[in-house]
Amino acid sequence: MSDMWRPAAVAGLFYPEEQAELERLVRAMLASAEDCPVLPRRMRALVVPHAGLVYSGPVAATAYHLLQQAQAVHGWSRIVLLGPNHRMPLEGMALAGEADWKTPLGIGWLDRAFMIRLSEVFGLVASPEAHRLEHSLEVQLPFLQVVAEGCRLVPILVGQTPANKVAELIEYCWQDEQTLVIVSSDLSHYHPWVEARRLDAMTSHMIVQADPQLGSGQACGCYALNGLLLAAKRQGAAIDCLQYMTSGDVTGDKEQVVGYGAYVCY
Repeated sequence: MSDMWRPAAVAGLFYPEEQAELERLVRAMLASAEDCPVLPRRMRALVVPHAGLVYSGPVAATAYHLLQQAQAVHGWSRIVLLGPNHRMPLEGMALAGEADWKTPLGIGWLDRAFMIRLSEVFGLVASPEAHRLEHSLEVQLPFLQVVAEGCRLVPILVGQTPANKVAELIEYCWQDEQTLVIVSSDLSHYHPWVEARRLDAMTSHMIVQADPQLGSGQACGCYALNGLLLAAKRQGAAIDCLQYMTSGDVTGDKEQVVGYGAYVCY
């Protein structure tokens, strides 16, 4: 890895590696996203999926379209990204290293000063190796580089961590109104389409009720997501579902599907 940046690990796999093609895809998905109702309060967090953009991108685009509209009003300057680790075991939470993140759309600049504060307050350590090949946060960058250009990023992988620990970190981030939290998580994995929709409806109900007791079978990012739900409950924040679909709705193969949901916390 370059000392200057973390190179894109999944360009060409989870999203196009050619700049113009990627930008066209992201902008087309944002343009196709349905408008969301105007929120009565300032947005605090989003929950977005993290599969290949051709699969989960339309769902994620609904959340990022809302962010694009709200960014013009609220002007967040920092985005804290929380997501699961798929590539290597992880207990607790791991910050990214010093290197800024590169995608075909350019550089995602990290907020190193805020990362230092989090390491001092919460004892977080940096693990560039854990982040090096992980896709759950990287696939958010193409959207963010279009709708929130200029925002500094704080990528954090969340392994097995009690919900109260994650909630404390999120509530600390929320003390600064210029900080938005984004949690990356898919829903159920590899069930038949009808069963997946049944299971995901139950999970979605728990999410909008801010019930922080999700299991890994319900959401692969359950540790980060449970922390957000607990923080929302303690802070009296509301959560709405913006959109839901499955991989089977995209591919037509409904034998084994993955569920994707987008949510907003305000």
